[in-house]
Amino acid sequence: MTSTAQDVSNPARDPDQYSDPSGETMKAVVWMGKNDVKVGVVSETEKGDILGHEFCGKVEAVGSAIKNLNIGDRVVASFQIACGQCMYCKKGHSSQCERTNESSTMASMFGGRTAGIFGYSHLTGGFAGGQAEYVRVPFGEVNLLPLPDDVSDEKGLYLSDVLCTSWHCVADTGVNKGDVVAIWGAGPIGQMCARFSLMHGASRVIIIDGGNGAWRLQFTKSKIPQVECVNFSDLPKGESVTSMLNKMVHGGPDVALECAAGEYAKSWAHYFQQLLGMETDTSELLNEMITSVKSFGRCGVTGVYVGYVNHFNIGSLMQRGVRLIGNGQAPVHKYWKDLLAQVREGKINPLEMVTHRGKLEDMEAIYDVFNKREEGMQKIFVQTRFSDPPSADSPQLSTFS
Repeated sequence: MTSTAQDVSNPARDPDQYSDPSGETMKAVVWMGKNDVKVGVVSETEKGDILGHEFCGKVEAVGSAIKNLNIGDRVVASFQIACGQCMYCKKGHSSQCERTNESSTMASMFGGRTAGIFGYSHLTGGFAGGQAEYVRVPFGEVNLLPLPDDVSDEKGLYLSDVLCTSWHCVADTGVNKGDVVAIWGAGPIGQMCARFSLMHGASRVIIIDGGNGAWRLQFTKSKIPQVECVNFSDLPKGESVTSMLNKMVHGGPDVALECAAGEYAKSWAHYFQQLLGMETDTSELLNEMITSVKSFGRCGVTGVYVGYVNHFNIGSLMQRGVRLIGNGQAPVHKYWKDLLAQVREGKINPLEMVTHRGKLEDMEAIYDVFNKREEGMQKIFVQTRFSDPPSADSPQLSTFS
């Protein structure tokens, strides 16, 4: 049973219902096709869903049922939309809320549905996202967390997704004291998983990346010196990621964390299978994880996979007792208050992953740079005309257009 309007990711499709009565327009980032995003004035956009599921800001208006939020409050939004009352929400599994996503396609593909997600797709309810000047937030008192004055926007923003997703990956997979942890992907999620693995007591953390993203290995190591690095595109002849990890750790790591995603094929075989629609995702990283960990080791999957893979090494999984754990979309509400407290105490510094600050108007260029994994751009804070000036300890504004 759903309880909020869905498929509203492009308000221009029904301006009489969703446009501002004052006639004011806003700028937003919209999806126009694969590898094609535009910054447009939404009221004039004929096609294109508003992107972005990680955002914070100030309350502009509230509905009549809202009692605990006021206009002007500074808040961060959960990337998922939870009702707070269904079976999953009551269990603390807000990312699987039963009432905010009625996609029959997702139910058919996955045997169930996640919660609605801002700016993600019609597979997750079709909600307009946060890379915009205004955002409508259903169940505001559930999905908005007030930010205290001693936490800047630049630090509070990442409670929306990255911090909770990374913490959940580590906690859900079960990183324990003394574990050796290997992490696939040195982007923002992988970087924070490295930090959080050490906070959970890991004795060693090894991070794997390569290709155009190889620079991120040294970036992460500059922030977390304890991290060891493996560049998969620079291995000695005859070596693989699995053989290298087994040389570095007797029997392989105890835990493997997938923080990259299944869309990036490493081999031509999987590239063409994806191109031809024979698989939606590649199994390459999953297989590396399974064959790398110790027998009865644990593999957590937090990188996004959307459908089916070929050549999955289920034999190694079964014969060696490897635990494959789909971490799922992280239940933000389960973690964000505790993580906020750790940010306030200085135990967590989200700014260690933030390299740039840009304008919403520059997002076409920013997406292009980020998609190419150009050196130096790890995580970006995007400002709109309503944003406060940069805080003293955050990156200053860069120009991309």
